[in-house]
Amino acid sequence: MPFQGFRPSDFETFYIDELDERMEAIRNRIQPKFKSIGEYLTDELSVMLGKEMYLHIAKHARRTKNPPTDTWLGIADDKRGYKKHPHFQVGLFDDHVFLWLAYIYEMPNKTEVAKTFLENQEKLESLPKDYVISLDHTKKDAFSIKKSDSDEITEALQRFRDVKKGEFLIGKHIDKNDPVLENGQEFLQEAKKTFETLLPFYQMSLHQE
Repeated sequence: MPFQGFRPSDFETFYIDELDERMEAIRNRIQPKFKSIGEYLTDELSVMLGKEMYLHIAKHARRTKNPPTDTWLGIADDKRGYKKHPHFQVGLFDDHVFLWLAYIYEMPNKTEVAKTFLENQEKLESLPKDYVISLDHTKKDAFSIKKSDSDEITEALQRFRDVKKGEFLIGKHIDKNDPVLENGQEFLQEAKKTFETLLPFYQMSLHQE
């Protein structure tokens, strides 16, 4: 089924208190949309990269007590999993959708990737003004590339390099009230354009795997 856009009820999922009920809402409301979004973007990324890419939808299977505060899909070049690899993410918290090129702490070679990004920091700084950086995929916090100075980005990359749990995510936040989210085709084009812009960084980091 083609993606028809996000609705207020998708974001309201994260106001449901109980774990089982919230997980049921994630499965029924959000995951079918992730399937449509993910299949489209996986096909597009496979063409852009000239290799097979694979869709993974977060299951939150380890959760037994606290309900998830966000949910996402990941796209990577490994059929078995995505967390140990550079990957693309689409997901949502209760107040925004995120589009990430993600490097999370499970990556075994993140030190080398961080060094490569430090050597190419000026390319990061030249990304469009609405791009943001996050240092923790579990939190909403992110800072604008354009509103930060070089030192702040350097510190972020050094933390990613030196701290065992350090992470680095580059991409965009889209507020839940942004009209682009209501239009399925517009959102898909926005996501595709965002990932296309981030492809050089993805390819740069692959040489370190």
